[in-house]
Amino acid sequence: MGLSRRSVLAGTASAAILGGSGARGQAAQFTYKYANNLPVAHPMNTRAQEAVAKIKQESGGRLDIQIFPNNQLGSDTDVLSQLRSGGVEFFTLSPLILSTLVPNASVSGIGFAFPDYASVWKAMDGELGTYVRGQIAKSGIVAMEKIWDNGFRQITTSNKPIQNAADLKGVKLRVPVSPLWTSMFKAFDAAPASINFAEVYTALQTKIVDGQENPLAIISTAKLFEVQKYLSVTNHMWDGFWFLANRRAWERLPDDLRAIAEKNLNEAGMNERADVEKLNAGLRQELAAKGMTINETQPDSFRDALRKAGFYAEWKGKYGEETWAILEKAVGAKLG
Repeated sequence: MGLSRRSVLAGTASAAILGGSGARGQAAQFTYKYANNLPVAHPMNTRAQEAVAKIKQESGGRLDIQIFPNNQLGSDTDVLSQLRSGGVEFFTLSPLILSTLVPNASVSGIGFAFPDYASVWKAMDGELGTYVRGQIAKSGIVAMEKIWDNGFRQITTSNKPIQNAADLKGVKLRVPVSPLWTSMFKAFDAAPASINFAEVYTALQTKIVDGQENPLAIISTAKLFEVQKYLSVTNHMWDGFWFLANRRAWERLPDDLRAIAEKNLNEAGMNERADVEKLNAGLRQELAAKGMTINETQPDSFRDALRKAGFYAEWKGKYGEETWAILEKAVGAKLG
């Protein structure tokens, strides 16, 4: 199903709390909750809505998944706790935030590891993704095979553009609740503040922080352009969303329902990847039209700053030789 930027961004109430449509003849055997932190207008919710409708239809109404978007069930850290306890059965989460529970899950977010999308999907659909899913499985959580896309992350600020690494010195920058993000921006001499996504808009509006960093699709759908002036294209890290299930809830499903759910959730993830790529292609122009000043950056200055600060050496030590070797093999380059 092809989506225009307009239809992707429009968003409708049908993608909110409602579960899948169709197949109403039989009462659901299993009613599960799926939570995420993104606005209804984001492609994640559009594609998730399609997936849960297909799952309900193909299961004859036996599996009904209800969607709770936009932090409705709590912040990322709150919902991760709910996922572990079984209060929520499904959750999509960045591997970098998941690293608060599964430390090596964040390896895909190392600064400037991936030069382009081709290298991302080769790694995440290949050995690196398999390795990370294995690490996640040890924590009592099941990750679907296909990781969904969040995108390459860019920096926005209210007070000045970021042209190179030196411009980040002293900048109060919101980062997600994850050690890797904090470590990277400290290496740039910035002042990172860990704030859950639900509170980002307010933190920017009230000047608790000067800026934040996120992919273009989130900057647009969360309307961060209303409280930020400058958009600096850094592509400093790629980020995705693992589609996670509580292991006990997942294993309660009969084999046929697990197969239906897994097939449709992975297919939706692939479609969401294409949506985000298409969306990003036109978003610079749209964000500029909404008043943002957009600038390119000097990527070598950021990489050099990370090397000099010992960032790569530090994280190679934390992840271990085996994990670091899988990452370098996946990206086809030595890091650090």
